[in-house]
Amino acid sequence: MYYFRHQIEERKKNVKFFKLNKINMSRIGKLPIKVPQNVNIVLEAEQITVKGPMGTLTQVIPNDISITFEQDLITINKLNENISAREKYGLTRSLVQNMVTGVSTRFEKKLQMIGVGYRAQVNGKELNLNVGFSHPVVFNIPEGIEIIVEANTNLIIRGADKEAVGLLASRIRAIRPPEPYKGKGIRYTNEVVLRKAGKSGKK
Repeated sequence: MYYFRHQIEERKKNVKFFKLNKINMSRIGKLPIKVPQNVNIVLEAEQITVKGPMGTLTQVIPNDISITFEQDLITINKLNENISAREKYGLTRSLVQNMVTGVSTRFEKKLQMIGVGYRAQVNGKELNLNVGFSHPVVFNIPEGIEIIVEANTNLIIRGADKEAVGLLASRIRAIRPPEPYKGKGIRYTNEVVLRKAGKSGKK
């Protein structure tokens, strides 16, 4: 029994050692990013700025990562082969790719309100929601975010910053998440809500 336990522990150590010392772990990080013609890239010592028709975004470059821009291609490189650099390698590439996509085409989230009397309205920089409470819920629309209301109950949230768009959509949904019996509430478009059967009356 001790022999088998010892073998298992040794295998765990070998797997852990292999994971920590494997070079070029990230398959995403080594992929170059194609930059459209209408997007401008500005590289500074500690940050990258991406400018496009839909806005301007800035991201701090991690200490263990370098970014190069040549011939409409952005390349992410590791300055070291330590664990910290490997952790940031693929993440940095994904963040920069989202910046390029956001300033050129924008990101979009769609929400649907289901319920009697539910309605939404945009007044300037405010979003007013009537979702069954005694008072309307007011949201301040962040800078760089656009909200379009269709048919009073469908919301389209657009913006260059993917994180900001997703965060605002999740905050709006959290006001009245869809309940499992009648499905009332605020949900993402095409979101699957698991329904429960209500209690049946006594026969």
